Amino acid sequence: MNIIPTQAKWLLALGSLNAALAVALGAAESHVLKEQLIAHDPTHLFQLALQYHQLHALGLMIVGLAVTRFPDTRCFAWAGWLLLSGIVLFSGDLYLRSISGLHGLYMSIPIGGALFIFGWLLFAIGVLRLPRTGQLP
Repeated sequence: MNIIPTQAKWLLALGSLNAALAVALGAAESHVLKEQLIAHDPTHLFQLALQYHQLHALGLMIVGLAVTRFPDTRCFAWAGWLLLSGIVLFSGDLYLRSISGLHGLYMSIPIGGALFIFGWLLFAIGVLRLPRTGQLP
């Protein structure tokens, strides 16, 4: 059984919770300020897709490292698949919209965003379930 230092455990958990919060706040901003945003500008949509794609690609690498280090923690593998699915649905649909004007699947963007949030929350749960050593300073 692998043991993780307490400080690393808290930093990983807080980082993943903040990633989930950032996605939720981004969704709230988009829906609350929908009238004020340039929501139909193809450049804006492409940049938004790219931003979330890049962030969650890095997240996939972090999750992959966690799976390597803690292969018995199923939460990490599931979190990775949720993040990957979120990239395909959220960023993929925004790319499609910005380039062709077509909207992929109905509700794919909100479902993709929800998958991002659930992926990060599942990652945090996995981290919090790991055995720990030491105390926080």
